Amino acid sequence: MSGLTSHVLDTVAGRPAAGVGIVLVRLDGAATVEVATAVTNADGRTDPPLLDADALVAGGTYELLFDLGTHFAATGAGGGFLGIVPVRFTVAAGTTALHVPLLASPWSYTTYRGS
Repeated sequence: MSGLTSHVLDTVAGRPAAGVGIVLVRLDGAATVEVATAVTNADGRTDPPLLDADALVAGGTYELLFDLGTHFAATGAGGGFLGIVPVRFTVAAGTTALHVPLLASPWSYTTYRGS
């Protein structure tokens, strides 16, 4: 699949995190421009891609904002520590596919560049 995709895994429950709200913004100098919004599906993935391959701006800096606070409050997993989790990244020249996974609990998260 090409373009920008993401998925969220709930490490407390050991399964995909369905229903997580995601906002994608592009940083344009001091301003941020909202590019897309999505909610993860039952597999914890965005469907369709957040951004098509031809819309990925080489050298562009983007931020994914994951609403983990609402997700974990709804699951009863407790927490209240994490609310909106930002993941900022820059698109390298020639990139046509970029996958940004998020592994999360109510108290911590990690991410990496997926394939």
